[in-house]
Amino acid sequence: MVTIDFTLNGKRVTVDVNDNETLLFTLREKLSIKSVKEGCSIGECGTCTVLIDDETHYSCLTLSSKVTGRDVKTVEYLGNIIELHPLQEAFISCGAVQCGYCTPGMLLSAYSLLLKNKDPQDEEIKRAISGNLCRCTGYIQIIEAIRYAAGILKQNC
Repeated sequence: MVTIDFTLNGKRVTVDVNDNETLLFTLREKLSIKSVKEGCSIGECGTCTVLIDDETHYSCLTLSSKVTGRDVKTVEYLGNIIELHPLQEAFISCGAVQCGYCTPGMLLSAYSLLLKNKDPQDEEIKRAISGNLCRCTGYIQIIEAIRYAAGILKQNC
């Protein structure tokens, strides 16, 4: 057992973890962050995507001990039911949310992209979300939503 501390969604947290404990387990079971989901457990579906220092990572493959001193973000960082982030609003407006299982990972992948590139082209968007599987939308609405959000965010800057 080891004690780690890191920033989670803008707040410092300290938690005891086992040596082989995944960040997915720590977030869900110890810190009650339920938006991070277990899908494949082998880093292929993206439902467990989180941002570590604003880069996408699969929390099912990341040991909790590796985030000591780092900045971890889940979709809760973006917004809440009262105040949605423009990406969340765009996903709703463009019909990019269907069953919702992939949505948190898609949103975080898109957010990470838009931090680096305020005006991404479709190929860049596709590359950014390529680690996230969606079985419902066919990706067209997701790409449109990210493009739409990029436009909104450019206007707000």
